[in-house]
Amino acid sequence: MNIQKTVERMSADEWDEKNFPRPEVQEFDRVVERAISRRGFLGGALAFGSGAAVMGTSFLKGTTAMAQQASRFAFEGIAAQTDGTVHVPEGYSWKTLVRWGDPLFSDAPEFDAANGIPTEGSDRVMGENTDGMELFNVGGREILVVNSEYTNNDVNLPNTEDGTPASAEDVLRLQNFQGVSVMEIAEGEDGWSVVVDSPFNRRIHHNTPMRIDGPAAGHDLLKTEADPTGTESLGTFNNCGSGRTPWGTYLTCEENFNGYFGATGGLPSDEKIAAGYERYGINEEGSGYNYHAFDARFDVTTNPNEPHRAGYIVEIDPSDASSTPVKHTALGRFKHENAAATVAPDGRVVVYMGDDERGEFMYKWLSRDVYVPGGDTSTLLSEGQLYVAKFNDDMTGEWLALTPETTGMDAAEIAIFTRTAASAVGATTMDRPEWIAVNPTAIEAYCCLTNNSRRGETADDGSIRTNAGGDEMATNAPNPRATNEYGQIVRWRPHEDNHASDGFDWDLYVMAGNPTVHEDAYAGSENVNEGNLFNSPDGMQIDSSGIIWIQTDGDDSNEGDFAGMGNNQMLAGDPVTGEIRRFLTGPKGAEVTGLTWSSDRRTMFVGIQHPDAPFPDGEGALPRSAIVAVKRDDNALVG
Repeated sequence: MNIQKTVERMSADEWDEKNFPRPEVQEFDRVVERAISRRGFLGGALAFGSGAAVMGTSFLKGTTAMAQQASRFAFEGIAAQTDGTVHVPEGYSWKTLVRWGDPLFSDAPEFDAANGIPTEGSDRVMGENTDGMELFNVGGREILVVNSEYTNNDVNLPNTEDGTPASAEDVLRLQNFQGVSVMEIAEGEDGWSVVVDSPFNRRIHHNTPMRIDGPAAGHDLLKTEADPTGTESLGTFNNCGSGRTPWGTYLTCEENFNGYFGATGGLPSDEKIAAGYERYGINEEGSGYNYHAFDARFDVTTNPNEPHRAGYIVEIDPSDASSTPVKHTALGRFKHENAAATVAPDGRVVVYMGDDERGEFMYKWLSRDVYVPGGDTSTLLSEGQLYVAKFNDDMTGEWLALTPETTGMDAAEIAIFTRTAASAVGATTMDRPEWIAVNPTAIEAYCCLTNNSRRGETADDGSIRTNAGGDEMATNAPNPRATNEYGQIVRWRPHEDNHASDGFDWDLYVMAGNPTVHEDAYAGSENVNEGNLFNSPDGMQIDSSGIIWIQTDGDDSNEGDFAGMGNNQMLAGDPVTGEIRRFLTGPKGAEVTGLTWSSDRRTMFVGIQHPDAPFPDGEGALPRSAIVAVKRDDNALVG
């Protein structure tokens, strides 16, 4: 997902590549052999998994499962769109639930169509650029918790030259717009709306007190002048995807945190800290937020450890607005996309996670203790084992434990420099692992591998790209296409039908592509056709019936390789037949991200982030991120 789309509208990957061009490795002969001769996983080896073909139409033929089974979808797929609004199928309707700047409290400032929201009161409104979300029913009341990933600085700070903060007040405004919004919502005669002044309403932002737990808590690398104990911090950053625990708390995931930090007097010279900065993409200039010029906490010249306190999964209790969020260092520090939690047969908690950067890894957490409903949950995300995924070409895989013995690092260092630990054990480089979803109707899980334009890319000297840790990004079994701009979704089934197992079997549920342009692997898998074209699968949820809802954040130019795809969208996929249908399209320029349902499953809430069009208020209005409520016209279940 995006770090911030401001003046250059540069993605996080583009920003990292500009500031931290990844090293190259001299292995050209082997790279070419693997790229053009994919024995073992091309030409049919991946074509298991209930008929969902894996490679393009020229490689796999004869898939009959989709034709033989009746569709489970309750709607007809809609056409691609290129306009400035939301579209849903016939028999469905949508309305805006809440927009950036809408009040959560009656003392919040009014939204100004020209200038947005002033600094005073900017922590009393719905945050900007909605992303992951979950709904909780607390004592019969519906509590929606929503991430606000980043800010459009040129919109938020119209009086500055290019959207770069020019004062401490500007910085504070941006800090308040990001983080998490907790709000009660209710359905009335006119549809769903926010319950203003609800005791559950809350804004969690870049200055909200947090507690740090897990193996890194109290470590010297987390200590600062403001917090010499290394156990308390302020704020949660670049909140991307989300998750929910079995015990009813919200997990918000810190992704591109690196762009908030900069240096007024040079980067630290300490070798370990400098290596960490390089791996995680922290430089002197930052990415345009300019916090470090006015808030010393973000100036690594004077506060070199502050970045070590970001990049975690944060647990929030939606039932208690006075509770302190907890940063769980045991779940690792990287660019977290989301957190997909489930319970193993023996009661231990499993959390799957992706690190959203080209060539980074997929992770799994397994708790030491078992989950007992109504029992103590305080250790379930702090005591246990973190693993990283290795995918084999024979369509098996294994979870490699990140321990002092396997990595040569102590437990705290593994928690702080998790990417380095994963590189040390030989994890598989992936094409930007984003949202992961666990199927509630089958023992399996899925991960959106959004894209990787650097996969298999070679320079003039024949070298190939690597990630920031020097791990090669040659084509591999789950990431079989070079310069992959379309993306794919990988599926795995744990051995012994147990998510706690160290081993798994895997396949590819879908390879996005364009069969109207290509006739090779870039056409996509057989379940991709002219009627459901898409690229860059990003967000994902699986509903209670087992339908996979896929949200995209890709190229919406509708030209060239992306002809016919239209705006970003949300599709429904059947994991049994492989069938995929387009359900919703977003406005031009927007990412469709974040999905949850009302408790009665009769309303679907969908996030619309960074629209270019004047959405949702129409012509002449300022574009605003928003959450829309989608219902069936007959009020039947949605999903």
